[in-house]
Amino acid sequence: MAPSNGSVHPARSLALFGAILVALYALVFFTGDKSPTPKLGIDLQGGTRVTLTARTPDGSSPSQDSLRQAQQIIETRVNGLGVSGSEVVVDGDNLVITVPGDDSAQAKTLGQTARLYIRPVIGGPIASANTAAQNPEAQTPETQTPETQTPAEVVPGEPAPANPEPQGRPFPAQEPTDTPVTPVPTGTPETTAPGNPAPEAPAEGDLDPQEQAAADIAAAKALRQSEDPATQQQAAMSLDCSVADPLAGNDDPALPLVACSTDGTSVYLLGPSIIDGQQITDATAGFNSQQSRYEVSLTFDSEGSNTWAQFTAANIGQQAAFTLDSKVVSAPVIQGATPAGSATSITGNFTNTQATELANTLKYGSLPLSFVASEAETVSATLGFASLQAGLIAGAVGLALVLLFCLAYYRMLGLLTALSLVLSGLAVYAIMVLLGRYIGYTLDLAGIAGLIIGIGMTADSFVVFFERIKDEIREGRSFRSAVPRGWARARRTILSGNAVSFIAAAVLYFLAVGQVRGFAFTLGLTTILDVVVVFLVTWPLVHLASTSKFWSKPSVNGLGAIQQVARERQLAAASAKEA
Repeated sequence: MAPSNGSVHPARSLALFGAILVALYALVFFTGDKSPTPKLGIDLQGGTRVTLTARTPDGSSPSQDSLRQAQQIIETRVNGLGVSGSEVVVDGDNLVITVPGDDSAQAKTLGQTARLYIRPVIGGPIASANTAAQNPEAQTPETQTPETQTPAEVVPGEPAPANPEPQGRPFPAQEPTDTPVTPVPTGTPETTAPGNPAPEAPAEGDLDPQEQAAADIAAAKALRQSEDPATQQQAAMSLDCSVADPLAGNDDPALPLVACSTDGTSVYLLGPSIIDGQQITDATAGFNSQQSRYEVSLTFDSEGSNTWAQFTAANIGQQAAFTLDSKVVSAPVIQGATPAGSATSITGNFTNTQATELANTLKYGSLPLSFVASEAETVSATLGFASLQAGLIAGAVGLALVLLFCLAYYRMLGLLTALSLVLSGLAVYAIMVLLGRYIGYTLDLAGIAGLIIGIGMTADSFVVFFERIKDEIREGRSFRSAVPRGWARARRTILSGNAVSFIAAAVLYFLAVGQVRGFAFTLGLTTILDVVVVFLVTWPLVHLASTSKFWSKPSVNGLGAIQQVARERQLAAASAKEA
């Protein structure tokens, strides 16, 4: 029998909730890393700490404004939703990043300067010095000819693979010299082109770390950003891509650049930048099913979009390089003009995680400083497993007391309360696992507190519903007729109460920082689940119970005393009417 208030049939509501629960646990056990446990925060499981030391081109100390700006950008990169539990703090001239778990690569990636430029490819690619040393048969600029190259095939307007085959664009020729070329690591360039002697560099022991970093940057710029073709040739032949790059994030976009590919095997000569990464309005990661690889899609502002449209139209068949922190991420061959306003993709040998991290890094902006990351160190839990156990035990005790009260006061309705809370808890657990897997949510002690409060509010909704049923019975209605009428009166109150709670949680989430945001997030989440459980589980169960002869017995449902009060009121009213 369908309820008289026009609601969805109870059996269909229960079936819908069951389907939702099955879908959630199917996602838990058959997608992603398939781990059925939620991620825990730093306070419960510990984490990994990386110290980022700022580098300035002139070796001076960074300003506090620049450090705070970098702190905000990194916090947004790692904690855009405010629920990953990561910490970024300013410590003197350094930034200290702590992320939950033992993923040190993630912490180091956060310090990426993320200075993106699009530059035309003037020459290359050729094998880097370290690759040539390992493979003596690697091609040099002199042996690369157009006849020996096969251009990468790409769809017009779409990027080519990150490291396409050489396009027959050798580096500028260099006059032969009697001086042999010695490969020079990117960190300590020592050779210069003939006729361009470099100033004598002081010994490393004479400089402090900031001065040494500034000297390395200046030396790298002198060699790799020269406008002299001979110096460019020298830089290309000597560049060792296997060592740390002092120029990372410090290259001048107005000058040419000799740059390594991200995999360290190739060297490119690039022209001055045509588009700055600051002109990116959005960046998203996705899977290109046609090319079977992950890519990052970029959207430029109007100026950048028009520049890119003009450049692609005028340079069909040429290469353009996407450089990130002075390395070539992708060097596509332009097969057709890209219309203004269209998105452009960066392709490469990305995993899903790498593509997502790159998209977030580009979307939230480049850092005002470049940083050197320290070795990662493990951080022990600030509260530990004992605190987690204590919090869970406290929650379990509170929940048990609520259930005992409901059983004693509501009898059969108390059993339905227990079943609803169990189903709600199963849904919450699955959602916590999935949120940790897909948005990096970590469950800390503040989040657990939000969950416990939210479940308690779910019990409040049950009480409102049950009291409305008792009110209807006091007015002389049977249990069967009181349930739909009580639900019609209770659901407005339930929706109003949960709306207020959700607004409070939302305001707290947007205004707070740190663990308070995690608390607000779980409180808002459980508030939404409260509505789902009450509408799809509690109300249908109570309605089905009201249509059962067994559950309708006063001795079973515990409503006999209320029905007795209703009969006494009816007798009193009848007596008063007769009198």
